[in-house]
Amino acid sequence: MEFSPQGRLLLERRYLLPGEAPHDLFSRVAGAVGGSAKSREFFSLLSNFLFLPNSPTLMNAGTPGGQLSACFVLPVEDTLEGIFRSLGHMALIHQSGGGTGFSFSRLRPRGDVVNGAMGAASGPVSFMRVFDAATGAVRQGGRRRGANMGVLAASHPDIEEFVICKQAGGFPNFNISVGIDERFLRCLATDEEYDLINPRDGSVWKSIDPRSLWHLIAASARASGEPGVLFLDEINRKNTTPHLGPIETTNPCGEQPLYPYESCNLGSVNLARCIRQHDLDQDLLAATVRCGIDFLDAVIDVNHFPLPEIRAQTLATRKIGLGVMGFAEALIRLGIPYESGEALRFAGSLMGRVQATARERSEELGRELGSFPAIEGSVFSGDMRNATVTTIAPTGSLHLIAGTTSGIEPVFSFAYDRTIDGHPVSIVSDLIGEFLPETAGGRDVADHVRRHGTVEALPLDGHTRDLFKTAIEIAPEHHVRMQAAFQKHVDNAVSKTVNLPEGATADEIAGVFSLAHDLGCKGITVYRYRSRPDQILSQGCDICRIDG
Repeated sequence: MEFSPQGRLLLERRYLLPGEAPHDLFSRVAGAVGGSAKSREFFSLLSNFLFLPNSPTLMNAGTPGGQLSACFVLPVEDTLEGIFRSLGHMALIHQSGGGTGFSFSRLRPRGDVVNGAMGAASGPVSFMRVFDAATGAVRQGGRRRGANMGVLAASHPDIEEFVICKQAGGFPNFNISVGIDERFLRCLATDEEYDLINPRDGSVWKSIDPRSLWHLIAASARASGEPGVLFLDEINRKNTTPHLGPIETTNPCGEQPLYPYESCNLGSVNLARCIRQHDLDQDLLAATVRCGIDFLDAVIDVNHFPLPEIRAQTLATRKIGLGVMGFAEALIRLGIPYESGEALRFAGSLMGRVQATARERSEELGRELGSFPAIEGSVFSGDMRNATVTTIAPTGSLHLIAGTTSGIEPVFSFAYDRTIDGHPVSIVSDLIGEFLPETAGGRDVADHVRRHGTVEALPLDGHTRDLFKTAIEIAPEHHVRMQAAFQKHVDNAVSKTVNLPEGATADEIAGVFSLAHDLGCKGITVYRYRSRPDQILSQGCDICRIDG
């Protein structure tokens, strides 16, 4: 096992137990999940970086806590008792290393009556502040910051307050998304007024011009990267267990729609490791997917759930989410520019294979071990172990451990600074030295990339420049089309950011949202470069600029 300096630092700061080496970590996880029957197979999978599970599994497998899932959704009822019960449950989940999603759409709006008394309701945004403050006081698993998703339906009377709540640095422990319904989009297309509905009694609170709300969402996303949008009708059209009711929210990064008290464990196949002899090794990919499904399904049975309600709901559907990371690196190794029709076709073909293989393995497990209990009434007519099998997660930490690119994202920058638990590190992609010439037009290529993060302005041939385009240099429309190409073959959803240049307008962002809906995405998130002072990544290494 060879780790990059940043990968080893991340392991040491967050994942390794006292006195543990990386080999011991993978052995601990493989043994805890696989037992005597599967531990060697799982150890090989992990130690060769072909697959890695979500962070709580790496942190907690084989420990007394043993909570292994990353994604949870909790209900928010329109009662003070229900709200604070979920607040307490959130704290327990965060303490165990999980992240939580909430729909605040059932809460009565600000100013509404409370129990028929003279008091007035404070509204969803006010209660979100309580959740945000509590999250700040509980560090996930003792090793990372808590994370939440807050969703509010577009039809809620407080939607405008919600849309702008993260501007000026508000709600640091929340990602937020607007739940868009087909009625809103229909009113937007026909210039009809859109009714905002009080969820307490179904009354029309007021009617608005949907274009003004659409523009407000886009303008706020331009200013701060939030809110994102969730297309709730699309999520529920593709819901594999519709008999259990509608889904109203997702996990913190938006890739995992879930019911209240449901959890899901995720893992990602490292596509870069599946490239052999400048081609995709389909046999290796299939074997990795099958083993990954076995691993994620086994996690459910050894997991220590933080609440009995979560255990019951999770065991009813046995949802898992196998995804991919290293997609951008795989494309570079195959000589395929990210921004190309060939890359879109490869993405669809690749994920189609992953989905088919994952479903096939889950069906086999269903015959061998039993189907998920809630299968009657689902979309499945035969055996199936898991209600869902595929998800595209962001792999924010996992890709650094595996030494590859994150999720299905293009490379944001080939050189950048990042802080890992207070330790600043400068990261330069190994792909630069492997694939680019030492000099171009008399200029030191590696030095240029270290300073600027990109090959832009270097005198390289057109194909090389296209192959090494960074996220901001790729057209926003292509970002959306790439997400849609993967979404077509994913049970759950896709975590991806549409990176925009600093000069992007609110109208352009609104166009991105509309295209995402038209192409069948379940949600979409944008980020305009330098729109937030706490931006995690920037192009180029500051230390390289200073040293120069």
